[in-house]
Amino acid sequence: MTLTLTVSDEVRALAPGFTHLAVEAHGLVNGPSTEAGSALLDDAARRLAARLDGRAPHEDPHMAAWREVYTEFGSKPSRTRNSAEALARRALSDAGLPRINMLVDLYNAISVAHLIPVGGEDLDRIQGDMRLLRASGDEDFVTVAGGEEVVEHPDAGEVVWRDDAGVTCRRWNWRQGPRTRLTERTTSGIFLLESLAPMPVAEVEGAAAELAELLAKFSPGARITVHAPQSAG
Repeated sequence: MTLTLTVSDEVRALAPGFTHLAVEAHGLVNGPSTEAGSALLDDAARRLAARLDGRAPHEDPHMAAWREVYTEFGSKPSRTRNSAEALARRALSDAGLPRINMLVDLYNAISVAHLIPVGGEDLDRIQGDMRLLRASGDEDFVTVAGGEEVVEHPDAGEVVWRDDAGVTCRRWNWRQGPRTRLTERTTSGIFLLESLAPMPVAEVEGAAAELAELLAKFSPGARITVHAPQSAG
């Protein structure tokens, strides 16, 4: 993998049970949401309901661990939920899961089915390498509000993903910036699966393998590499 993903010592100390695993893909074909992708999202919602067995998403041990870590770095987990919990709540609601585009639908399905945060970044839009660190507070996070591009800054101590140009995702995996997100023009992507103890690393590997299989199915001929999991502990 030409892109390097690093985790700072401060984040390792904050969450010694953190593991991340990257799926790298080149030669992808993206496009609008399809009936096949929609069916995968519906199936993921059914798998989630069976997994929770009547519990709320935040009562799952893995989601509870994320809430604890969010609290540790100063975020209110009931207001700024990790991406997996936020999607799970949508999946179980009357609104259901959003349909974004084919690639996003695929990784959202994996996130919901396995109750694990999954993010996708356009490799051609990332500048330099990616680092997971605690913000100083003066980093730029370019987002859109009211149809206009605006620059926000993370809170000091907030855990963020960033590249050389600025923050790509705030509050660990809460909100991705539009600069690096997957669009219908994306042909190369990096998909990041993130977990905390008590989720077994083997489950993260299983989710990554399932995502790689879906990417291969929906983008025939794509070159897909599942990288070894990297643990913080």
